[in-house]
Amino acid sequence: MKIAVCDDEVRGRERIRTLLEREFSQAQVCEFDSGMKLLDSVKEDYCPDIVLLDIAMEGMDGMETARRIKELSDAILIFVTGVKEQVFQAFDVGAFHYLMKPVDQDKLADVLRRAQQEVMKKSASRYLLVKAEGSHHKIPVDDILYAENNGRKVILHTKNGCLEYYERMNHLEEVLGEGFYRCHRGYLVALSAISGYDRDSITVLGGDTIYLAKQKYGEFVKLYCRFLKE
Repeated sequence: MKIAVCDDEVRGRERIRTLLEREFSQAQVCEFDSGMKLLDSVKEDYCPDIVLLDIAMEGMDGMETARRIKELSDAILIFVTGVKEQVFQAFDVGAFHYLMKPVDQDKLADVLRRAQQEVMKKSASRYLLVKAEGSHHKIPVDDILYAENNGRKVILHTKNGCLEYYERMNHLEEVLGEGFYRCHRGYLVALSAISGYDRDSITVLGGDTIYLAKQKYGEFVKLYCRFLKE
């Protein structure tokens, strides 16, 4: 899960990061000290699942930042504010929830767990649009078993066959996000498609076996076990 924290006050960002490290240690957290920097990053293909956004910031405030992010992303917006009267404005831009400063750890954890469930619901109906052999193909993310690096191209293995197209594996990993794991520099696997594994390989639905880097074995097992529990 990718979480963006945007607050122009260092203390505000540090407090939220500390709370996130306690409750969501596996989340990828990126900090931004202005709405413009967050917006620029989203324009450059940064795809946060959840954005924790302060309302009162110098320059572009949280409301304007949220409106512009909504045009580029379907990230879940959670506003953080020290002024109760600003809460009503938050819902004008489709905010999922709001948190009052100073942020309470239990409240943050509860809101983020519910937001995480929404992220999972969205991912279940996502599509990947790829261009291969001169045509555009709309691939349901749920149909993807794994991706294989092939030079400047990626071979996408799905429930309905394979598709090869020009793409960087790093970019594909970023786009697909949670639910997929980079088990080897040449492979990206859907956790939901795994049918078995050992210390150096993963078997996916349909019987294909792909490499699991030895140095990633421990991390993979923890991630996969957590995925199964959820």
